[in-house]
Amino acid sequence: MTTLYRCPVDSITAPVDQAPWCCPRCRGPWDLDFDAGAVQLTSLPGRVNSLWRYAEALPLRGPAAVTLGEGRTPLVPLSDNVSAKLDFLMPTLSFKDRGAVMLAELARRLGPRRVVADSSGNAGTAVAAYCARAGLPCTVFVPASTSAKKVEQIRAHGAELVAVPGDREATAAAARAAADAPGTFYASHVFNPYFLHGTKTYVYELWEDLGGRLPEVIVVPVGNGTLLLGASLAIAELHAGGLISERPALYAVQAEAVSPLADAFRAGADDLLGETAMAPTLAEGIAIPRPPRARQILAAVRDSGGTFLTVPEDRIRSAQLDLAARGLFVESTGVACWAAVSAQPLEGRSAVVPLCGAGLKTGLA
Repeated sequence: MTTLYRCPVDSITAPVDQAPWCCPRCRGPWDLDFDAGAVQLTSLPGRVNSLWRYAEALPLRGPAAVTLGEGRTPLVPLSDNVSAKLDFLMPTLSFKDRGAVMLAELARRLGPRRVVADSSGNAGTAVAAYCARAGLPCTVFVPASTSAKKVEQIRAHGAELVAVPGDREATAAAARAAADAPGTFYASHVFNPYFLHGTKTYVYELWEDLGGRLPEVIVVPVGNGTLLLGASLAIAELHAGGLISERPALYAVQAEAVSPLADAFRAGADDLLGETAMAPTLAEGIAIPRPPRARQILAAVRDSGGTFLTVPEDRIRSAQLDLAARGLFVESTGVACWAAVSAQPLEGRSAVVPLCGAGLKTGLA
């Protein structure tokens, strides 16, 4: 069956090799019409030690030319019932490599003249690195306030960097304008669903490492929701394939300073409530006032029986220091989930939190 983009709002479809970067009718993000095959636990020993080991579940078939050995990150205990998955131990030091490798491999196969991405830092770094691996020219748009260390990393991979005055929304608007140019592939971690099919491997790894089961709660930081939506995809696929009997609850974490999704969830709304004021936060990577996939994120959390948690700035700061004292130096956005659950008893349920980015990217809060 041909893999198609499908708009979740109006059901328009388009072939992947001919489609614009967004739905031409509503200008919203695409989903992917793709039937994942069942990954059998017994088939995994001896396979390539990267996320490409879950080949049956991935929408890009055949050997991947663009890979840096991403995935297969360690799972370590933090308390009696909470473990951390160390996704900062990726080639570009963040979980965004999971999705970026899929976008770069797709772009390599489509052969555009230029790849464009926008980011608050980590996604842009990952796309720049994997485009370098693929030999693709790349331009990354970032807010002018982006961490100097992240800017340096993007440039080191050879990407052209465009610093945009204003907030994350202004940066996205500038990148999308550039993406409309002929011969451009928009490597958007928000609009392109191939990114979500990369991030879902986070949950496939949990399932494999826990011997064919999942924790009762999967906790994820949420800005644009790419890790949460990828997790939701993987849970649905594993359940549909009869590979898990119970679905874990998804706990979504936002900073109190910028929490539009948490506000909508608590109000019982299906979409964002309105404009969200941007306030300073240490969790810059999830400070997204209007995530384009908001309806999908809210629905995924509710359908899982999960909830939203918000964390104040002092908890983020103390959580970063707490993890560092345990030997784990994680960037301030990446500690948000531990900041949330270390203050919540979770009623003894087993849970996994991701440590999403290395502390070297931002330093101490």
